[in-house]
Amino acid sequence: MTSSSRAMILGCGGPRLSVEEKQFFRAVQPWGFILFGRNIESLEQVKMLTGEMREAVGWHAPVLVDQEGGTVRRLRPPLVRDYPSAARIAALYTVSPEAASEAAWISGRLMACDLLPLGINVDCAPVLDIPPAPGAGFLADRTFGCDPDQVIALAQAQADGLKAGGVLPVVKHMPGHGRGLLDSHKRLPVVDAPLAPLRDRDFRPFREVTGIAMAMTCHVLFEAVDPDNPASASKKLVEEVMRGEIGFDGLIISDDISMNALSGDIATRARAVADAGLDIILHCNGDMSEMRAVAGQAPQLAGDALTRATAALMSAPDADDSDLKALSRRFDALMDEKG
Repeated sequence: MTSSSRAMILGCGGPRLSVEEKQFFRAVQPWGFILFGRNIESLEQVKMLTGEMREAVGWHAPVLVDQEGGTVRRLRPPLVRDYPSAARIAALYTVSPEAASEAAWISGRLMACDLLPLGINVDCAPVLDIPPAPGAGFLADRTFGCDPDQVIALAQAQADGLKAGGVLPVVKHMPGHGRGLLDSHKRLPVVDAPLAPLRDRDFRPFREVTGIAMAMTCHVLFEAVDPDNPASASKKLVEEVMRGEIGFDGLIISDDISMNALSGDIATRARAVADAGLDIILHCNGDMSEMRAVAGQAPQLAGDALTRATAALMSAPDADDSDLKALSRRFDALMDEKG
């Protein structure tokens, strides 16, 4: 990365960078970029777009995408195969834990095969959140179940599969969005559970899934820890829970600060995230006026945040030599077993 990289990840407005976006990114030097459905028309176009992003900042910056499977897939058929949700893989766990773990690993490996040739080297997956009951909350089918051991096993497998394909996973949403039943894109979820069950259940996957270099926070208020600030804007949550109890020493990225769970204008939100001690501010909607406001608040990457960002990128392995056609057939067979 360049010495002038700023602690932010930004989106863009469409399938190619405008002249204004190129000039802006060159000037403000975001550490990375994120893609959404509005940025995707064809495989060749996505590859050109990621190239334009990196050309604008002058180095091989990380390009992220949310490619979980199920409802959250920025790349969809016919561009890539149809990936099932985490909940569908979790359903296989009741038949065979071993088969479900294998399916989770293969899903990560095949998704990495889709992403890396397009210049996308970071996937915001797997989801480690644990809902209080099956299907509860807006995350619903995005989760690997309600049992912490099952979630840990399947999330670990999917993360390992992504890494085997040369793509870095970002676990989310730390320290756990599961009990936050409201959609944080629209409103602030509030969790009133005591700290003990949060430690035993919600925080466990983030503590026990290993080999992870990056995590994304949740915009959820945990009354037992900080009754005034959601996790993404809470210095107490960052220091005492994420870095302390969970012991996460990797790069911590906010969830999208344009989500309405956060209060104040975009500049206020960006400043709150930075002041809480998160390493990277994430802004996704590609709105130029908002991105300028974020850039006005995002600090230059330095100190421990720079060390963690560098270590995260250096941890990316080369893709293995898996027989992808054979893996695809095996994945289909495993998912058929669920029936």
